[in-house]
Amino acid sequence: MIIRTRANARIGLIGNPSDGYFGKTISVAIENFGADVTLWESPTLQIVPNPVHDPVEFASLDTLRETAQRDGYYGGLRLLFATCKKFRDYCDAHGIALEPRNFTISYATNIPRQVGLAGSSAIITAALKALMRFYEVTEDQLPRPLQPNLVLSVETEELEIAAGLQDRVIQVYGGMVFMDFARELMEQHGHGAYTPMDPRLLPRLYLAWVENPSDSGKIHSDVRFRFNRGDAEVVAAMRAFARYAEEARDALERGDSEQLASLMNANFDLRRRIFGDQVIGPQNLEMIQIARDLGFASKFSGSGGAVIGPFHTDADRDRLERAYTAKGYRFVEIQPQITA
Repeated sequence: MIIRTRANARIGLIGNPSDGYFGKTISVAIENFGADVTLWESPTLQIVPNPVHDPVEFASLDTLRETAQRDGYYGGLRLLFATCKKFRDYCDAHGIALEPRNFTISYATNIPRQVGLAGSSAIITAALKALMRFYEVTEDQLPRPLQPNLVLSVETEELEIAAGLQDRVIQVYGGMVFMDFARELMEQHGHGAYTPMDPRLLPRLYLAWVENPSDSGKIHSDVRFRFNRGDAEVVAAMRAFARYAEEARDALERGDSEQLASLMNANFDLRRRIFGDQVIGPQNLEMIQIARDLGFASKFSGSGGAVIGPFHTDADRDRLERAYTAKGYRFVEIQPQITA
């Protein structure tokens, strides 16, 4: 039997980055991009490198250098390795007996790298889904609200990747989800409260991203330090981000796309004040400004490298696409994942 699983890319619609700071967010899984994992039984356990993302052969030394400059030194191989290890750890810790079978696991992804679309967690989430199916681990044994925690632990504990729960929640649940990470919930239950929403409530949305990004995981570091020491400005900002998520939920439910757009602008503007322009970076600021100069809202989809915003008509989309591509950015209209 061949097992195939998929986890889609995601956009942080509103409230980010408060998911790592006991805040609230709304996130959306999108069909435009995704990570696919294939797993089948085999005599020994094998993790198959992806020829594009885990290259071991190059045409020349110059090609090797270009690949390293473009993609860095980390593909998806380490993500699969660490996911398998953490899955076994969880099963041992919770008394889940696994049948002594081996497997071969491979992956493919078309999620743009390091632009805040949750590419790494998509590979991990898809791998976790495949492992659960292969070993017949049920959601009674590994409950859905805890699956994002396991995915996050692969990144933060095994690989030391800075991350929050938002991405992992939406990639486990799919569709659109309102997430409440209140401290009392996290401390009492070990996870937040995750409420699915109907993605058909969304207005049309665009996504633009950079071709040559930086590592999105680094952007949280200073804010985390300030939050942990109780910096009043950062603590107040995280509460404001959470409030934006609540107000955006209400706006979506009453079909108020103008209010949603205003909240998305406010979300980025507050982030800019907290992080500062030097951390945000000139490319990100330019992407934000391109849409705003045309009269459209814009904010980060994640931690930088990609921006999102609402629009109404095909003509709006075409204006945005021309403006972004003229500056060398990539552009698509977002296709939300509609869950059953």
